[in-house]
Amino acid sequence: MKRPVTVEDMIALIKYEFKEDPKIGAMFEKCFSNTLNTTVKPMPDGTTFVITGDIPAMWLRDSVCQIRPYLILAQNNTEIADLVAGLVARQMDFIIKDPYANAFNETDNGAGHQEDGTDMKPFIWERKYEIDSLCFPIQLSYLYWKNTKRTDIFTQDWRRAARTIIKTFRVEQDHENNSAYRFGRNNCPYTDTLSRDGKGALVKSNIGMTWSGFRPSDDACTYGYLVPSNMFACVILKYMETIANEIYQDVELSTEARKLADEIEASIMKNAILENEKYGRVFAYELDGFGQYNIMDDANVPSLLSIPYLGFCSIDDSIYQNTRRMILSETNPYYFEGTAFRGIGSPHTPEKYVWHISKAMEGLTSGSKQQKLEIIQQLRTTDADTLMMHEGVFVDDPKCYTREWFSWANAMFCELVLSYCGYEVTED
Repeated sequence: MKRPVTVEDMIALIKYEFKEDPKIGAMFEKCFSNTLNTTVKPMPDGTTFVITGDIPAMWLRDSVCQIRPYLILAQNNTEIADLVAGLVARQMDFIIKDPYANAFNETDNGAGHQEDGTDMKPFIWERKYEIDSLCFPIQLSYLYWKNTKRTDIFTQDWRRAARTIIKTFRVEQDHENNSAYRFGRNNCPYTDTLSRDGKGALVKSNIGMTWSGFRPSDDACTYGYLVPSNMFACVILKYMETIANEIYQDVELSTEARKLADEIEASIMKNAILENEKYGRVFAYELDGFGQYNIMDDANVPSLLSIPYLGFCSIDDSIYQNTRRMILSETNPYYFEGTAFRGIGSPHTPEKYVWHISKAMEGLTSGSKQQKLEIIQQLRTTDADTLMMHEGVFVDDPKCYTREWFSWANAMFCELVLSYCGYEVTED
């Protein structure tokens, strides 16, 4: 299939594909244009800053998800490829400065949550430690390389950031004894802070997985071993191994990355698979290593729903399929059904609010073109006539929603539409 060269080319192709339903084409045009036009800012130093939408800060996770659909164009569009390269450079600089922060300011302006009980700095917006914040920039780096064949992002700073990630994951394998990270916030919901004076709920040390303070929703973990994020860590550590071998010829980095990936994966397969009476062998969402598990899924990525999308297993993997059936049912306390919408929501938003991100992910991981179309049509009818995606949508009335402007959700809608039309981000 011929790859389109520009944003305008891609929009025209999608509009033609959906010529019988022009609203979908109009939604794609608005969502696909919105990120580049409103959230992406080239900086004087050659890096790229990407705000999350209605918050003037850059999340490591969100910025990758926002820019990912444009990798389809990056092979033949130098301007877009340069923007992605600039984003990777800025992300690596932030990771080197503080691998425990999840969101950053454009300058050292002291904006954000400076009163939090953690090691805040003026360049940090928020310092909630989330495994996925360190995973997504490596994923973007790998996908950039595979889609553009360019290696310019693989600098000494990139390698330094990769080593910082491995070191951080290693420290957090024994969070209880080795980690100096603490986080506290006053006058907030309990999900916005960590218990035990900022240390978080007790976990068993050295079971193989690495600890996370917060979920990709920025909500505190109930149990510190967050399974989908550990799965994502396995994937990006293997990416790191490949990059170390093929780009840097760095045997030590390659060996360290693979060894850690194998430890985490072995622990997942040993500790995170449960036997469910109704669904069979399934993955838990969180665990503490002492025998306590959280059976649920959250709308944000990484999620159990997103496991094949992340690259941890195939769509037809039996444990994944069992897990998928479980979390797309009322067994998952954050699965909601109503008269207008059904799907996975989050404790981050009100009850009975389904997230557009999780619905798009349901389509991206379905393996069925017909189901992708059905979900696109569901998203079409729950935009509240804004032609854009939102965070959570009330299942009985789509005009009730959270976040007017949520760039990550817009990008996920675009990626689902592109996937339906046969355009995928190259991973090989």
